[in-house]
Amino acid sequence: MHMRINQRTLVTLLFPLLAITQLRGQSSDPTPKPKQAIAVVAGKSIYEDDLAPLVQGQLRPLLQREYDIKSKALDDLVNKKVLEAEAAKKGVTADKLLEQEVDAKVADPADAEVEAFYEGQKQRSNSPFEEIKAQLRQSLKQARAQQARQEFMKRLREQSDVSVLLQPPKAEVGYDKNRVRGSAQAPVVIVEFADFQCPYCRQVEPTITSLLDKHKGRVSLAYRDFPLFSIHPFALGAAEAGRCAGEQGKFWEYHDLLFAHPDKLERPGLLEEARSLNLDEKQFESCLSSEKYKTQIDADVQDASRAGVNGTPSFFINGVFVDGAKPEAEFEKIIQEELTASKHGPSARITITRSEPIH
Repeated sequence: MHMRINQRTLVTLLFPLLAITQLRGQSSDPTPKPKQAIAVVAGKSIYEDDLAPLVQGQLRPLLQREYDIKSKALDDLVNKKVLEAEAAKKGVTADKLLEQEVDAKVADPADAEVEAFYEGQKQRSNSPFEEIKAQLRQSLKQARAQQARQEFMKRLREQSDVSVLLQPPKAEVGYDKNRVRGSAQAPVVIVEFADFQCPYCRQVEPTITSLLDKHKGRVSLAYRDFPLFSIHPFALGAAEAGRCAGEQGKFWEYHDLLFAHPDKLERPGLLEEARSLNLDEKQFESCLSSEKYKTQIDADVQDASRAGVNGTPSFFINGVFVDGAKPEAEFEKIIQEELTASKHGPSARITITRSEPIH
């Protein structure tokens, strides 16, 4: 993840708003309730909604942290219930089931394995091998037993009727329909805030391409600009050039060239890439010189900041935030959850003011 900018946390303000955000939509009473003022200045009321543009960026990480804590606790509780149900079927305690089905089947590591483990850890220990051989063997066996327990629990969960309905926090982030790769009707939309000069954005490109190929028609990608001006001097020009290529229907082709050729982000390189795509060179160069898209790029940056983005790449998968060039498995997990998500239970949701509508 490229460049993190510290933000002040408004602790005394955010936690009350966190509770309010979560409770919205959960009441069964359909009657709209009048807005309650939270302050009055010179006879004019200030409402919670008035605070949204000021604090929603700070709220997102707090909501995410709360979700992570709840998700971990729920995962542990589900495992406990699944294990107890299986133990009850076999007429034993949960501890006895683990002992019989897992621990008893974990073999002692061979001497060669213990010695190899020692060689890998030798720089951290001054003790001779023979002195700690038994300890190392026990540590290896415990690690294997722990791994075996995790695999056993995974199998039990797969065989059980488990539905996890806890929803992650989501932010509604708009995008430009003219810069969407994939089906416009896809049930999952990945909104990416990126910088053409960011090496981590370039690094994650094969991951995103793989996901789009794997989920054709079900997952699409929407690109939004977040050039990091302070450390990437060519990022703004590249973002403008991408928009200019889009004028001629070649945004994605140009997007791919810029990430493939990071040495061509200065003006001569930008023009060379345009020529390689047979773009109208005069129109492209005129567009680039006019800086006509600077306002729209600024709007992307402002929307990103309101959503709590402070570096690139940043993704919102149907509103679920992914921070940085994460492994494909992390994206895949959220995509699968979104594809199969139950509609039961409201998500904690932050609405981000949009400069471009959702399509």
